[in-house]
Amino acid sequence: MTQETQQQEEKSNLYTLIGGADKLRELVDRFYDLMELEPEFAGIRVMHPQPIDSSRDKLFWFLSGWMGGPDLYVEQFGHPRLRARHLAYPIGISERDQWLRCMAWAMQEVGIEEGFQLHLMNSFFQTADWMRNKAE
Repeated sequence: MTQETQQQEEKSNLYTLIGGADKLRELVDRFYDLMELEPEFAGIRVMHPQPIDSSRDKLFWFLSGWMGGPDLYVEQFGHPRLRARHLAYPIGISERDQWLRCMAWAMQEVGIEEGFQLHLMNSFFQTADWMRNKAE
């Protein structure tokens, strides 16, 4: 088995491990519910359009493909170009940490298994940290 094949199988397993589309949608919806409800996430909330429905869909579509499920985001918009698409928003340590805290809280609330949460948070941290574009 090649390394690329093994990486694809691991990604496919993420989508299966999380519970497929229904559980992923539940996670994304809870993430945005918390972002809208909790004052500690105000710094990232203001970066999102009102209403927030398009952001919910885009994160769901992106994570679906990122986890090895259907590549919904790419089918609609092409390559995600995450960093380029977020350059208009000042993202520093505070914003990174708010996003990560909100996602961790959402995973806990929707019942993602603890070991799997830790695995995802490691990956999410790497991406969120790479997204930083604001001098501290």
